[in-house]
Amino acid sequence: MKDTIHNNLQQVRQASRKLCTLSDDAIKNILNGLADRIPGKSQTILEANKNDLDRMNPDDPKYDRLLLNASRLETIANDIRNVAALPSPIGRILEKRTLPNSLQLKKTTVPLGVIGIIYESRPNVTFDVFSLCLKSGNATVLKGGSDAMYSNIAIVELIHDVLEKHDINPDTLYLLPAEREAAEIMLNAVGYIDVIIPRGSQQLIDFARKKSTVPVIETGAGIVHTYFDKSGDPQMAKEIVFNAKTRRPSVCNALDTFIIHRERLDDLAFITEPLAEKKVIIFADGDAYPALLGRYPSELLQKADVTHFGTEFLSLKMSVKTVDDLDEAVDHINRYSSMHSEAVIASDPAVTEEFLKRVDAAVVYANTSTAFTDGAQFGLGAEIGISTQKLHARGPMALQELTSYKWVIEGEGQIRP
Repeated sequence: MKDTIHNNLQQVRQASRKLCTLSDDAIKNILNGLADRIPGKSQTILEANKNDLDRMNPDDPKYDRLLLNASRLETIANDIRNVAALPSPIGRILEKRTLPNSLQLKKTTVPLGVIGIIYESRPNVTFDVFSLCLKSGNATVLKGGSDAMYSNIAIVELIHDVLEKHDINPDTLYLLPAEREAAEIMLNAVGYIDVIIPRGSQQLIDFARKKSTVPVIETGAGIVHTYFDKSGDPQMAKEIVFNAKTRRPSVCNALDTFIIHRERLDDLAFITEPLAEKKVIIFADGDAYPALLGRYPSELLQKADVTHFGTEFLSLKMSVKTVDDLDEAVDHINRYSSMHSEAVIASDPAVTEEFLKRVDAAVVYANTSTAFTDGAQFGLGAEIGISTQKLHARGPMALQELTSYKWVIEGEGQIRP
């Protein structure tokens, strides 16, 4: 397998070197052509997706991530069109000046080259990643999970067909075999792949970081908190918590732990009341549990233990932590956070300012839902993931984050003394 994959990766590398010759108009035509083809291929894609879904327990939190339907395919097509319409991130002049010796110096954006994406049961990622990588002039190597194997194969076949119809080398996009061995080969493909971006669980990210000899940008895992300060509005909190927890519980920006100021425990039952409609299981700490007992359905209320904090539930489950003040809330977040998305609900501007300053996360919020951590919501088009690290990119990784830069120097025969 290793030799076959390396041969294929060499072809991807060769294809990547020709992408820089494509005009932005040509890229737009390819992406719009792909979006236009999705409705006609929806039956094939959905049949492949059903084959994947039939192999997964519907109660598995990954089931919703794996699921494709007509509505989601329509949204994907629109997202691809949105990416096509965005300004090209390539060739932007970041810096320009003339040196004392008359050399003309420019710093310009260039593609990263070959981007490897390792992800789990989200076939929409296949479309998102391809559109973003092509728009930014990058070739793409994909390693999807076995859960989405049939879906990914069907999607890649469609993309290859569109590329060929536009006279573009289909090696621009390469889908690795679903076997785990292929992932380890990918993570050590130095010289073939320029950067690896894992998308998925903390376990997947840890695996990629520990096993990879190719540079890794960490994305995906979201252990998300919302702190309700003693100055917070309970009605606002009620709506924000419901949205952040139940809108799409299987995604990385969903709320995991609700932190409440001790002086506001009497509001806890009111704030959490709508969660019962969605059958959200609450793991309440020693102070929050009595505040909910008899006021939240007993079959949905459990006592929290240490495992319920620092956990990304990806399902209709949530923990509640009681704190004495902002300091304790911030300490709890900084201890358990994955540095993805964190929020405060407060009417005291001093509390808000302090929270936003002290909490170390890619995205911090005041008086709104963490569900907005999304490239499209930020006006970036589709995203390749949410970076939770501090080197190169942080937060939603869209087109600008898929570029590097190079220095261009033009002279008239100057030589260095």
